Amino acid sequence: MHDTTPAQIVSTPVIRPAEPADVDVLHRFVVELAEVEKHPEPVAARPQDLADALFGPRPVAEAVVATIDGRPAGFALFYPSYSTILGRPGIHLDDLYVSPEHRGSGLGRALLAHLADLALRRGGGRLEWWVLRTNDPAIRFYNRLNARELDEIAIMRLAGEALEEARDLG
Repeated sequence: MHDTTPAQIVSTPVIRPAEPADVDVLHRFVVELAEVEKHPEPVAARPQDLADALFGPRPVAEAVVATIDGRPAGFALFYPSYSTILGRPGIHLDDLYVSPEHRGSGLGRALLAHLADLALRRGGGRLEWWVLRTNDPAIRFYNRLNARELDEIAIMRLAGEALEEARDLG
């Protein structure tokens, strides 16, 4: 007896460095990510802000785009970090996003694997990131990858008026 079910074609994702033409889709993904995370602040960044950060005269971050069948399906935005304890560089992942139709496909795992490989090839000792405590699906995902939640670090922030006031302390 022959199986007459058509073979399911599974496309392999392509992960590539972001290009200036990707800025609008990256910005859309940032907005979608903030909605998924239930981020407490609205997205104030504009596409041009992202373009400047990634491709301007003084880039401060990098991004990779994951495509499936040539269509954007996710991204990761990251920047260099450095550990004085390790004496080595690392990568700080700022955003990781997989579009809803591709969640559960292994694309998020592939993006993290890509960044881990990039960190190691650059001589890095760490790949680290922050995750909102309200983002339960992401926390479960990271736990399955054996990522360790840091209890010994409190994240502190000066922003807005507090940042301006801190400038005037000196």
